[in-house]
Amino acid sequence: MSERNGVLGLRLFSVAIAIILWIVVTADNRSEFGSEKVMDASVTYNTPNGLILLNPVERVRVRLRGSEQAIRHVNPFLVDVQVPLEANDAGTLEVALEPSNVLTPEGIEVVSIEPNRLELQLDREQRRLLPVRVRFTGEPAAGAIAGTPRSRPEQVLVTGPGRLVGALEYVETHPINLNGHALDFEESTLLVAPDSLIKLQTQVVTVAIPMRPPDLPETGAR
Repeated sequence: MSERNGVLGLRLFSVAIAIILWIVVTADNRSEFGSEKVMDASVTYNTPNGLILLNPVERVRVRLRGSEQAIRHVNPFLVDVQVPLEANDAGTLEVALEPSNVLTPEGIEVVSIEPNRLELQLDREQRRLLPVRVRFTGEPAAGAIAGTPRSRPEQVLVTGPGRLVGALEYVETHPINLNGHALDFEESTLLVAPDSLIKLQTQVVTVAIPMRPPDLPETGAR
C-alpha cells in the first residue's frame, strides 16, 4: 500500500511539473508572439508620370502582431502602407492591399488591413496658363471708386487633373481690402487654388489698383 501511494505521489508530482512547465512555456510564447495592436497608418502612392490620383485614401487601419515589447514601442510614424499604381491611362483602378504593402519595424507581423481593397480614380495631368482675377472687399474712402486692377504676373500656370483644369477660366486672388483707400496703391496678395489637386506655379501676385473720385471717368491702371 505504501509503495502504491509512493508511485501515485510521483505520478502526481510529474503531472504537476508538466503543468507548470506548460504554463511557463505558454506564457513565454504569448509574451513573444501574442500581443496585438490596431492603428491608423498613412498611405503613400507611387503614381505614374502624367497621371494624378483624384481620390487618395490617406489612412487605413492595420492590425499588427509581435512581442509585447515590440508592440508597445511601435507607433503610426513607424508604419507606412505603400501602394504602387500600375496604370497607363486615366480611369478606375482597383488595388488589393497585402501585408507586403506595409512597412513595419523588424519583428512586427501584419495580421490584417482595413479596407483591404481600394477603388481609385486616375486622371491625365493637364497644364494651362490662366488669367488672374482680382477680388475686392470693403469700401474706399471719400467715395472713391476702384478702377480696373492690374496684376503682376497677369497669368499663372496651373497644373492638375484634366477634368478640373479644363473647366477653369481664371484664378482668383484673396480679396484685397479697399477700406480707407482713396489714392492709387499696390498690394501683394495670395492666389486661391480652386482645388487641393490643382497646383499653382506662382502663389503670390502684386496688384496695382487705380483709385478715382466718383465724378471722374476711369483712366486705367498706372
